[in-house]
Amino acid sequence: MATATYASYRSRLETYFDRTASKTWEQLTSDAPVSGIRATVRAGRNRMRDTLLSWLPADMTGMRLLDAGCGTGALAVEAAQRGAHVVAIDVAGSLVDIAKRRAPKGLSIDWRVGDMHDPALGTFDHVVAMDSLIHYPTFDIVDVLKGLAERTNGSMLFTFAPQTPLLMAALGMGRLFPRGDRSPAILPVKERLLRTLIVNAMPTTRLGRDLKVQGGFYTSHALEVVTL
Repeated sequence: MATATYASYRSRLETYFDRTASKTWEQLTSDAPVSGIRATVRAGRNRMRDTLLSWLPADMTGMRLLDAGCGTGALAVEAAQRGAHVVAIDVAGSLVDIAKRRAPKGLSIDWRVGDMHDPALGTFDHVVAMDSLIHYPTFDIVDVLKGLAERTNGSMLFTFAPQTPLLMAALGMGRLFPRGDRSPAILPVKERLLRTLIVNAMPTTRLGRDLKVQGGFYTSHALEVVTL
């Protein structure tokens, strides 16, 4: 069951993307020219997405994948092109609308607006949550992963914001931006604590690959959790 803090942070994300940042995010995730700061975010996100995709099977025919926090849909499209049946869900309906418009026809993608924590979404072979849990407290991240692990037969790939001096400095500088350019607060996580909580909360899983992507105003750490 989702906690009260999880529901509160999820509501803030929905408000931000649907009322404030839909156009900005549409531009950021396209090939349109962007500012230097946003260019570093775009480059970082592209590298992170490529990393997570490289951790998934090249042939996903018949597999079911949850894109938890699908945004404008690039990862969902790539997984579906590998043969996966994808459930792509996001709290922001405006972003899902963009994803639907961009996606090639004929792919097996079930686009949804809602909560990645919802058990009604069913079971999956793989789950990917790229930069969708970075806005939640550590214990809520683990709670979401625990719920997903109970419905995942293969792996869960997710990212978190590592608590590093560089990221803390970047976040501090971000508070100087005009309000319209600010994203919802990223909540840095202590990696050792996160790993310990995952191991203790999910004894039927093991921690796998990890990789930190850092450059300019983008810092994110990918971690693989494999179900046993």
